[in-house]
Amino acid sequence: MNFEYRAYDNSGAETKGSIDASDSEDAVERLRRKGLFVVEVSKGDSGDRGPSRGRGGSGGGGGSKKQLALMARELSVLVTTGTPLVDALAAVERQADTEKWRSVINDVRTRVEEGSTLADALEARPEVFDPVFRSLIAAGESSGQLDEMLMRLATLTRRQLAARGSIIGALVYPALLLTVCCGVLTVMIAVVLPRFAGLFETLDAPLPASTKVLMGISGFIRAYWWGVVPGLIVGVVGLCLYIRTPSGKRVLDTVAIRAPQIGRLTRSLCVARIMRLLGTLLESRVPMMEALALTRDSVGNRHYAAIVEQAEDAVTRGESVSEAFSRSGLIPASTCEAIRNGEQSGKLAVVLSALADYMDEENQTTLKSLGTLLEPIIMILLGLVVGFVAVSMVLPLFDLTASAGGGG
Repeated sequence: MNFEYRAYDNSGAETKGSIDASDSEDAVERLRRKGLFVVEVSKGDSGDRGPSRGRGGSGGGGGSKKQLALMARELSVLVTTGTPLVDALAAVERQADTEKWRSVINDVRTRVEEGSTLADALEARPEVFDPVFRSLIAAGESSGQLDEMLMRLATLTRRQLAARGSIIGALVYPALLLTVCCGVLTVMIAVVLPRFAGLFETLDAPLPASTKVLMGISGFIRAYWWGVVPGLIVGVVGLCLYIRTPSGKRVLDTVAIRAPQIGRLTRSLCVARIMRLLGTLLESRVPMMEALALTRDSVGNRHYAAIVEQAEDAVTRGESVSEAFSRSGLIPASTCEAIRNGEQSGKLAVVLSALADYMDEENQTTLKSLGTLLEPIIMILLGLVVGFVAVSMVLPLFDLTASAGGGG
């Protein structure tokens, strides 16, 4: 099988090419034996370049998660080979696939050339580089292990991308089915029902209650569409705006963790994120209080952010993190017990990372099961709704035929 690769040699120069191997791992191993530091490997005919094809900026600064992961990995490889940081940044800048991202890297490189540390240069662009990213870079520079920290950052970012991709992948097909369902109902109400309405009027036959309800809904929407459509748009926009407010976010976070089935998955995802972030920060020698503060700001859900804040207060009072987590009621008892054992053994960071790995695997399985479960449920609901509409339209015709036959 042919694989295309992109790698760096011992001098820091980029090299591209293709290699025959049984699989991607074999390709990477063969390239390493040649003294190359591999950045990416892909099948020659797939056209997929993995993380090197980011789709542009986010947050207004031009850096997506995929681009951040690629930047961290490339810098790690280049710094490991002894390439000066400024030259490494210049190489990343040349590889930028969007003008916005190139501008961001250029700004960072310029600041480093002027004497700033990499962490300070990144801090000048907070809309692109989040506090966790900057903190790990600062820890790597202070400890002299910048290349290792960059690789940890790349791994952390890729795992976050994988988790997000799993969630999106599990919801795409159900969302498509719901869209089809709404489209079918719209067509039936706007096109099919009016034609049946004219038929029923000419027949002057009594209609079943379900048919009357549907005809009333259809007539109302057709008569007042000019108010219904803008009303729906205003409602959706208003809901989106409300969700962005503090109270809206609080309500959304509460629903997310309390909803049946979905709430259990959301809680597990939040706990896994806390374990991953906290474990990575502590492994990188970030102080406990700073690691908790960074995790609190990055966890996403306000209820879990409050739990981490309670852990900060507990640590300030001399208590353990596990005690604060166990009082919350939102973190499983088994997880709290594992954290307690990690604190007692002095291997808290290792335990947190192991917990994150385990929970990520469980969440992947749950997401696949959830997607598989939602598909037949939505199909059944779609069938019931369409079937109800169809029966309500055909039933009066059967009644009319039966009455005509009885009268004959």
